[in-house]
Amino acid sequence: MSEREAMEFDVVVVGGGPSGLATAIRLRQLAVERGHELSVCLIDKGSEVGAHILSGAVIEPRALDELFPDWRDRDAPLRTPAAEDHFWFLTEGRHVSLPTPPQMHNAGNYVVSLGNVCRWLAAQAEALGVEVFPGFAAAEVLFDDAGQVRGVATGAMGVDKAGQPTASYEPGVELLARVTVFAEGCRGSLTKVLSERFDLRRDSDPQAYGIGIKELWEVPAENHKPGFVLHTVGWPVPTDVYGGSFLYHLENNQVAVGFVIGLDYTNPWLSPFEEFQRFKTHPSVRKFLEGGRRIAYGARALSEGGLQSLPRLTFPGGVLVGDTAGFLNVPKIKGTHTAMKSGMVAAEAIFDHLTTEPVAGAEVTAYPERLKASWVWEELSTVRNIRPSFRKGLVAGIAYSAVETYLLKGRGPWTLKNHPDHEGLKKAADAPRIEYPKPDGVLTFDRLSSVYLSNTNHAEDQPCHLTLADAETPVRVNWTDYAGPESRYCPAGVYEFITDEGASTPRLQINAQNCVHCKTCDIKDPTQNITWVVPQGGDGPNYPNM
Repeated sequence: MSEREAMEFDVVVVGGGPSGLATAIRLRQLAVERGHELSVCLIDKGSEVGAHILSGAVIEPRALDELFPDWRDRDAPLRTPAAEDHFWFLTEGRHVSLPTPPQMHNAGNYVVSLGNVCRWLAAQAEALGVEVFPGFAAAEVLFDDAGQVRGVATGAMGVDKAGQPTASYEPGVELLARVTVFAEGCRGSLTKVLSERFDLRRDSDPQAYGIGIKELWEVPAENHKPGFVLHTVGWPVPTDVYGGSFLYHLENNQVAVGFVIGLDYTNPWLSPFEEFQRFKTHPSVRKFLEGGRRIAYGARALSEGGLQSLPRLTFPGGVLVGDTAGFLNVPKIKGTHTAMKSGMVAAEAIFDHLTTEPVAGAEVTAYPERLKASWVWEELSTVRNIRPSFRKGLVAGIAYSAVETYLLKGRGPWTLKNHPDHEGLKKAADAPRIEYPKPDGVLTFDRLSSVYLSNTNHAEDQPCHLTLADAETPVRVNWTDYAGPESRYCPAGVYEFITDEGASTPRLQINAQNCVHCKTCDIKDPTQNITWVVPQGGDGPNYPNM
């Protein structure tokens, strides 16, 4: 095999989402403002920046206002102001309008495609001198002899399923840096490695997660109200499941509709994908979509743990920013502004560190201290108890949230705890079985037709990027005890239990080609036997407008 080429930069950013792009942009802004040359490289595993980005999304422009005060003049793709807010409680046949919680008010916000926002941010980054390399998947953290992070290596191309080089083999590239910024998004594969090596979660709660499933629809003009924002709780999920919907009207007669379910649910028969499909059949919801056509589909996990689940953010040679650390404001249903601000604060600390500190691998300790003095910390602190309060059920969560919001003003003296999501599943025999209706192909759909709309693609002759610590566990434990929950919690039909002719027990088939990189399997697997790692660079979904 050929040796890997090495490229050196002052800073390497892993991930082209809002936080990574904001970090890279702010670093170059400071370099220009202060006349200090600083080389910055950003890599992203998607075929282009934005290809793997999925969010609702209603964006609060607070961080963008700080990063680019003239973003309107730069033709940023924030073109649909949020015009009206609605919050419904759904029963099976009707809806009840509830007062919109203050955290969910959207005056001044915009309904956007976050992927298009990231494409625009990437163009701004390149104009400032950031070297942006899409299609490069960071597969390995590099350490120096002292154990400090020295950069990352991208995965090799042209490797067959057995791990052997083919005729098209190209070795990966080592991207070396004085500081490496990990902005991988929720459940980053390299962040997991760093967390274990540096014990980053020693003083924090386990992270809590949700899965968000989204479709983009083109609807008749008479069904479309630009800037209309709707959130619901209640049906179809039971009251012991944390979940709810969003429905946002963008420009061009497009409607983003989706469902988020907390991955701390206990019933192994539950399928987040099927719950979302069922949600669309509600009479108060289907009227928005009837006569339209579905044009895109995708899914992504979210970090929902909040302030008490933030890991240590620095370690020798690197930092964590954005959703890979967990800056989502769950009650506000927004994380772009907080993710961007975390990257901007990190960039300012890194710049000062590199222009004053003589030791390249030392920790950027000023980053978390500055973050605690920023509006991000204050914002997350005031809502820190709301998401974990729903572990007691929907009614208790709403009641607690009302007290916390209106009476205590987010200043409650206690901090509720988060617990590992994978530990909560009941045995299949102890949980009520859920029978879901068949899709009609008009309003509701199956997984395979949905995955088709995600434009996901993986080179078939490559090592499987969904790895099992033990090949026997899926049948011996997951199938026997939990009725194979991976076949239901995966929104892309990656996991199938198949019984071959003459066999007495099934086997697990992994259809890695279908994977949309949501990371749910890595999170929810009850035995933590599944590990998601990056596939070949450029593979995965290609979301055009999500």
